[in-house]
Amino acid sequence: MISKITSKYQTTVPKRVRDKLKLHIADNLEWKIENDKVVVFPAGKEFLKYHSIIKVGSGNIREDIEKARESMVEKYK
Repeated sequence: MISKITSKYQTTVPKRVRDKLKLHIADNLEWKIENDKVVVFPAGKEFLKYHSIIKVGSGNIREDIEKARESMVEKYK
């Protein structure tokens, strides 16, 4: 697969790559140089692999904040 770099140093991500990496408009890409090669991968998507793993019911935000505060107080006693 080949992409052309425009005068503004932009390029199009080939459809096969977009599909394989599940990329969407406004996604970010991270570029790394490894052993004189460029590696490009989706940035900030790692957490999505955990989506829907933990099932929780509806909660009470005020109670949750209070519990979090109490646990912090206990932690630093």
